[in-house]
Amino acid sequence: AAAPEAARGWTATLAVTAWVCVAVTVVLASHLVGRARRTAAGRRTETGALKARLAQENAALVHLVNVALPAVAQQVRDGTGADEAVANAAGGSGPHLRQVLQSCAGLMEDAVRRAADAEAGHREALRETRRNTAELEHLTGSTLPATVLKLREGTSAEIALAELDWPRGPQARACAELFVRELAHSERRTAAAESAAAKSLSRVQAKAVSMLADLREMQDRHGEEFLGDLLRLDHSTSQLGLITDRLALLMGGRSSRAWNRPIVMESILRGAVGRIAAYQRVRMHCATGAAISGYAAEGVMHLLAELMDNAANFSPPIDEVHVYVEERTAGIVVTIEDSGLKMADAAMRHAEEAVSGRTTDLASLQGTRLGLAVVGRLAAKYGVGVSYRPSSRGGTGVVVLVPPQLLAQQRDTGPAPAGRTFGGAVPVPGPAPTA
Repeated sequence: AAAPEAARGWTATLAVTAWVCVAVTVVLASHLVGRARRTAAGRRTETGALKARLAQENAALVHLVNVALPAVAQQVRDGTGADEAVANAAGGSGPHLRQVLQSCAGLMEDAVRRAADAEAGHREALRETRRNTAELEHLTGSTLPATVLKLREGTSAEIALAELDWPRGPQARACAELFVRELAHSERRTAAAESAAAKSLSRVQAKAVSMLADLREMQDRHGEEFLGDLLRLDHSTSQLGLITDRLALLMGGRSSRAWNRPIVMESILRGAVGRIAAYQRVRMHCATGAAISGYAAEGVMHLLAELMDNAANFSPPIDEVHVYVEERTAGIVVTIEDSGLKMADAAMRHAEEAVSGRTTDLASLQGTRLGLAVVGRLAAKYGVGVSYRPSSRGGTGVVVLVPPQLLAQQRDTGPAPAGRTFGGAVPVPGPAPTA
């Protein structure tokens, strides 16, 4: 309206065009806004549906984790099948959760089956282990020791194997059979060696006894010029006889001499002293006139000779060994005391065990120290008691108790005979030996 007259036409045209553009813009904007509002409303509705569905899925998942899976696991452990357990516990779960539940149930069923198999295998292995342990304990504690005793008594390997209580396990059975056969072979070799040694020693014993008889006959036949030499030979031969008797007794043989009449205790002592090298250092104090029966005289003489020899060897060369003999109610008590070093506790226990007669295995003997083992065998054979104690002379004392059943005469009720002390001269044995 304010434009000049000449410009009103194009000004009006421009204004109308502008207003048309504004109107089109407003209409278009309004349409677009409405469309956007409708789209946003649809999105909100879809979002709400998704939230509801998500809540439902969360609830189903929580139910699956907290209720369904534990229930399925319990049913599977109780022995129910996987399909049946899923059908009982699935409820209104969706297909995906049902599939997950089905997979978990299958895995649980397989795991439970494997665990049951493993537990059964473990129980079976435990029973087998206990059975094998019991069989091995019975085999090592009862069967094999009894079989060893049978083999040592002379039973053959085949008989021992036939009487053996075999274990059911093949390995233990094979080991037991191998052990028995090897032990039987070893026992046969040992018995053969001992028999051969005993036979050889019996010949040496016979030769030593024959030499002693010849020497004593020569002592009676020749004069004093040969007597000293003959006595030395006699003493050496007596020591040889002691060694051979020692070995023979260890090999299961017998002594080289036997007496057919009782031997008084003084002659027993003289005969024992005459068999050791250090006879001049032995001082004997005998206060009894009792005699030992003939069947036990040689055994008691040999036992005392071994103990005297041991006392003389383990005491200083200048000290004397004193032997005291007394008669008591329990029998004849012989005490042998030396002046050497006192035995240590371990050595005392070893000596006590050796003279007890419980150790008969030659493999347990130490080197050439065989005297105590012979003492143990003789003590066990005749029932003689041998014990060790510290000596009042500073060394070691051995107390030998000869039981009354070995005595050839009863104790005298009168006064005891006066004690006699002798020693230092070459001892002369008692009666002559019989064949």
